[in-house]
Amino acid sequence: MLAVSQPIAVPDPSVVPSNAPEHCPGVDSDLAGKADACAGCANQEICASDKPKGPDPALPFIHARMANVRHKILILSGKGGVGKSTFCAQLAWAFAADEESQTGIMDVDICGPSIPTILGIASEQVHASSTGWSPVYVSDNLSAMSVGFMLPSSNSAVMWRGPKKNGLISQFLKDVDWGALDYLLVDTPPGTSDEHLSVVRYLKESGIDGAVVITTPQEVALQDVRREIDFCRKVGVRVLGVVENMSGFVCPSCKTESQIFKPTTGGAKRLAEEMKVELLGSVPLDPRIGKSADYGVSFLDEYPDSPATSAYLDIIDRIKDILGED
Repeated sequence: MLAVSQPIAVPDPSVVPSNAPEHCPGVDSDLAGKADACAGCANQEICASDKPKGPDPALPFIHARMANVRHKILILSGKGGVGKSTFCAQLAWAFAADEESQTGIMDVDICGPSIPTILGIASEQVHASSTGWSPVYVSDNLSAMSVGFMLPSSNSAVMWRGPKKNGLISQFLKDVDWGALDYLLVDTPPGTSDEHLSVVRYLKESGIDGAVVITTPQEVALQDVRREIDFCRKVGVRVLGVVENMSGFVCPSCKTESQIFKPTTGGAKRLAEEMKVELLGSVPLDPRIGKSADYGVSFLDEYPDSPATSAYLDIIDRIKDILGED
């Protein structure tokens, strides 16, 4: 049962100075005042000074919250539209199928929050209790937190600069009463930007089990995935493996598969060999996956006979095996 009081309002974007650079590295960064994005900023000289910056005061609170989370997994994709959030939701539903497990999703795709819709809880709001913000529950053992719960309407655009995004991610980690979780899945936006750096920085002390990187077979997606894997290596995040989404089309009637996105350069299999990471599996494109996401239901539960469901479950079993949960 959630402890409910007043809905949390979205912080006023005006607290971010209008002269802050678009990709501000943050005052605690070694690049503060020195990055290309700092050119022309009124605070450049102050940030670039040798004055000690000190640790982020939020870190001890984040560490305390995360002490009750056994596994923390990042869901990444270098390219948008490859099914990252959909995979994240299916992974969460699969973990939550074990009634003894507690699973949470933290949606840090701040400008494009889709997790509330995919989980069927888009009309819910975030509430506060004496122990912090209460996440929205899909079931007794599956919860989620997203900026999508805080917007005035589903059409409201989020136009925040880097520091504003970083502040909200910090709040999601230190102020949300996640409780004791077996799995915390972090759904990130495409690319390697502010949100990714903030999550890694805030969770570094608590420990990140690793990242699952999502791609599709065509080279235009694989190029960005190579950059995503390179990002993980540079910031010290283990790559649990790569998942190839939309690897073929499944006909709902005849159950046969055909290629939609042709792997002209070898697809995710070749990428995994090249980058020396594990290919966790390939999920065929079943049009009912999109339908399930629109209606906010679990594809795995609704269509257990689909080849895509079998592929999802094999991948999820492999992730559990890597985490030592088998």
